[in-house]
Amino acid sequence: MEPETFAPTAPEGPNVARVYDYFLGGAHNFPADREAAARVIETWPQIRDTTRVNRLFLGEAVRFLAGEVGLRQFLDIGSGMPTMGNVHEVAQQVTPDACVAYVDHDPVAVAHSQILLASNPKALAVEADLARPEEILTHPEITGLLDLSQPVGLLLVAILHFFPDDTDPQRLVASLRDALPAGSYLVLTHATGDGQGRDVADAAEVYRRTTAPFQLRDRDQVTGFFDGTELVEPGVVLLPGWEDDRQRRATTAAGRLPVYAGVGRIR
Repeated sequence: MEPETFAPTAPEGPNVARVYDYFLGGAHNFPADREAAARVIETWPQIRDTTRVNRLFLGEAVRFLAGEVGLRQFLDIGSGMPTMGNVHEVAQQVTPDACVAYVDHDPVAVAHSQILLASNPKALAVEADLARPEEILTHPEITGLLDLSQPVGLLLVAILHFFPDDTDPQRLVASLRDALPAGSYLVLTHATGDGQGRDVADAAEVYRRTTAPFQLRDRDQVTGFFDGTELVEPGVVLLPGWEDDRQRRATTAAGRLPVYAGVGRIR
């Protein structure tokens, strides 16, 4: 996508999707986003590595679902800015007939995605909010592309830590999970403070003050989001390592980042 194809007016404040894009080395961000990102990096320099490893896991999970499981439909909620390793690119490389619906509540992120996907009839982007899952499940563009009576890969990657407990994120996940048929899969990553230094908690607080609500959760809490699913081995693990652990390659706990990841088959 050429940068001149979409040039929105710079927003007044930072945005989660655009800050994440900046951490990934993308170009779809504004000065306010870069200023917010710089404050987080000051406290926690590892944040860039963490976001990139998180993105690599997304690709690994999509390849697993499209290749080994044979899924042909993906619903990516909180998809953010189009950047490296987009879900449709990964899935359609494995199987050209894969269909992908991207969902984000940021109109700028959605507009960029729509430009990128303009010539791809099997992928689309819509503006909607995880806080209102019923609107996602009944959105006419999504239901026009995806057959929600057939198995779907539900992707909730790096989004649930922006939903504090008072928003009842367990209910939001359950609403989506229960609407999908058995044989669908849930892919999820979530920030954590488990096994980490104080800098991670401090960075989470900076992130909360400068971008959006942010809540770290421990392994038991993250695993709770997989209620109603059968976890794919190796279960809920710190990144990097999901693919290594799944393939039973030699791994160590050293160097693990503060993000839990997992994939579960919906029963």
